Amino acid sequence: MRNTLRVKHYSYRTEESYLGWVRRYILFHGKQHPRDLGAKELTVFLSHLAVQGKVSAATQNQALAAVLFLYRNVLEMELPWLEDVVRAKRPQRLPVVLSRGEVEKLLAELDGVTGLFVSLLYGSGLRLTEGLRLRVQDVDFERGEITIRSGKGNKDRVTMLPRSLASALLAQRSAARLVFEADRVAEAPGVWLPDALASKYPKADKEWPWFWLFPAAQPGRDPVSGVVRRHHLHEHAIQRAMKIAVSKAGLVKRATPHTLRHSFATHLIEGGQDIRTVQELLGHSDVSTTMIYTHVLNKGGFGVKSPLD
Repeated sequence: MRNTLRVKHYSYRTEESYLGWVRRYILFHGKQHPRDLGAKELTVFLSHLAVQGKVSAATQNQALAAVLFLYRNVLEMELPWLEDVVRAKRPQRLPVVLSRGEVEKLLAELDGVTGLFVSLLYGSGLRLTEGLRLRVQDVDFERGEITIRSGKGNKDRVTMLPRSLASALLAQRSAARLVFEADRVAEAPGVWLPDALASKYPKADKEWPWFWLFPAAQPGRDPVSGVVRRHHLHEHAIQRAMKIAVSKAGLVKRATPHTLRHSFATHLIEGGQDIRTVQELLGHSDVSTTMIYTHVLNKGGFGVKSPLD
């Protein structure tokens, strides 16, 4: 199953997640081979997750997707009952959005590389992993734009580079250059490259344009190849710093790094930006996904004035 996932270029995180769910599915049914299981056994497993495990609808659907991948792509079993398995209905949730004042309070509690990175998430509407995986060549200071490569859905897009962060990002690039040169002097392995780029451009992993904009302080073991190489900052470091900053700022909202992306979109729409422009900046395939931010605008109940007021 792992080989099939890699042939189809699934991300490492999806790979680990799918393997974990299939392992749980097999163990749940006493290590029976999946070929000997059917719709009834899969439904019992999914029901167990929902009732005893109390997992969300999204988690339940992820488990179903993993098992369906096993049957269709690994075991190559096109069984009629696969189409009849009911997916859990995901409830519609409004995203948590910080006001401009709350964003200011939050950013005031952060400094250094972490403060710069969190500011960039808000200023450019990046997902956490998109910001961490930025390469030196992805930031165009002259055009004032950032290129996100292989974002969600393996899509590329371009978003804005906040002019107020330009000087700080240039300083960060200079700091990354020192790390890059130290690695070259130490003859350390190059950075990770996606898909077949490493074989197509054998020397690219040791070239400056491909180096991380936010490199980690210490090398780490590549989970796929096992090579000890320089990675980008770890997402847990940003998440921990954000959690501490939210507490220090006295915010009562449950804000995470992704909350800044929601706030970016909402504040743009509040400022009069066209919904289609915001859709392009966020990289949404369907404008209906972007439309959810119109429901969280800071205008009260749909902008209607209460009769009490």
